[in-house]
Amino acid sequence: MNDNAIRRIVIVGGGTAGWMAAAPLAQRLAGPGRRCEVTLVESPEIGTIGVGEATLPTIRFYNAALGLDQDDFVAKTQASYKLGIEFKDWGHIGNRFFHGFGDFGPTLAGLPPHMHWLRLARSFEQMPDLENWSMASVMARENKFVPPNKTQPGITDSYSYGFHFDAGLYANYLRDYAVARGARRIEGMIVGVEQHPETGFITALTLRDGQRVEGDLFIDCSGFRGLLIEDALHAGYEDWSAQLPCNSAQAVPCASVETLTPYTRSSAKDAGWIWRIPLQHRTGNGHVYSNAFTTDARARDTLLASLDGAALDEPRQLRFVTGRRRKSWVKNCVAMGLAAGFVEPLESTSIHLIETAVGKLIELFPDRDFRPELAEEFNRVMGARYESVRDFIILHYKLTTRDDSEFWRYCANMPIPDSLRHQIELFRETGRVTILDRDGFAEPSFVAMMTGLGVQPKRYDPFADTVDIRQVHGHFAGLRDMIAQAAARMPAHGAYVKAQR
Repeated sequence: MNDNAIRRIVIVGGGTAGWMAAAPLAQRLAGPGRRCEVTLVESPEIGTIGVGEATLPTIRFYNAALGLDQDDFVAKTQASYKLGIEFKDWGHIGNRFFHGFGDFGPTLAGLPPHMHWLRLARSFEQMPDLENWSMASVMARENKFVPPNKTQPGITDSYSYGFHFDAGLYANYLRDYAVARGARRIEGMIVGVEQHPETGFITALTLRDGQRVEGDLFIDCSGFRGLLIEDALHAGYEDWSAQLPCNSAQAVPCASVETLTPYTRSSAKDAGWIWRIPLQHRTGNGHVYSNAFTTDARARDTLLASLDGAALDEPRQLRFVTGRRRKSWVKNCVAMGLAAGFVEPLESTSIHLIETAVGKLIELFPDRDFRPELAEEFNRVMGARYESVRDFIILHYKLTTRDDSEFWRYCANMPIPDSLRHQIELFRETGRVTILDRDGFAEPSFVAMMTGLGVQPKRYDPFADTVDIRQVHGHFAGLRDMIAQAAARMPAHGAYVKAQR
């Protein structure tokens, strides 16, 4: 082992972010015979946000890298499966569409399927919505679920899935995993941060009971406050409130209903939107809104009126400022989770951003020299990922024709980043999608959102006209039938979950 190797990693804060950082680091670095300590410091006096209960499909790769058994994970976290998000009243009141995890069928003549669908929509007045060619969307509509069949490429392998789970149970699950592999947990309140007088590097934490916790690498998972990255190292914060005006949320669980749906629901309201996330033992609900356009009391009433089961608690109030740290890695400190930034929960990206940060830290893992080039690369990648997520979320608000409230009028007229403006105009004029972050949301996601929100491209790829339209029509008709037949053979989502217990 290099004499200059990191020997002490200190993670500040538990919750989802802290234990998601601790688990893979303990797996790789801690335990008997190894020379690196992984220590997590958390205080029961400081609550965790713990409302991020829905994920993107990438959570499966994180879990797989830890070697977690999926059935055990589903049982221990009260999880259900997620095929995508149903959007209600976004774009205009009465609108309903689905952002499914998957594509719209195979390419045809080298072109993405939506190009041929656009051509058919010009020729046939009653052309069904594009989501009828999304396996995930059809399954969700019928409340069906089985994992993709990887042994038979085709429609039963054309979708993906994430999870809904209890965030507190998931953090506990990862805590047990990390501790079993040598991570050390210290319970205590941090009252001081010691820094080297010349370099400014963090050297130790002081706890209220007098303990000192020394470290080489510090990971800040302390939530919105950013105890290390901001209070000690003054990283700075980019405020995106002008383009993402929601700054408040209220969350409340309610009793489960009989039908366990395999998707998240997002319903737009006068000053924001409401989430519905079905778990095995309860349903998670929340209202994300701007307190510049409504009151907390009215937001609470709107939330409680939306529940489809009895409330199990009083709504919990949250405040946030959408944005990110200017740098997530400063000196010997790396921020993750809410300490690094927050781009509201609309597309369930918070846990994905933690996964990305953990993976990138492992990829760029330093020694005690902490070469600045490593921090620069980490900050470049994370900055680009946050901005691509930001743009995708802004798109949901900007592409509205709602004129029924001051909030939606603001969203329709607000300025947006040039990067997003280019993506919208390119699709509106030509039907083409440009992906600025290859590891972010892919082409089918942008197509689903923009067509779902009412963007009708004026043109399609001219090469689509080189294919006989009868062949195109036959291809889409046959594919739609195959999807419907495959979904009809699948078990109900609730029945599948029960069978895995």
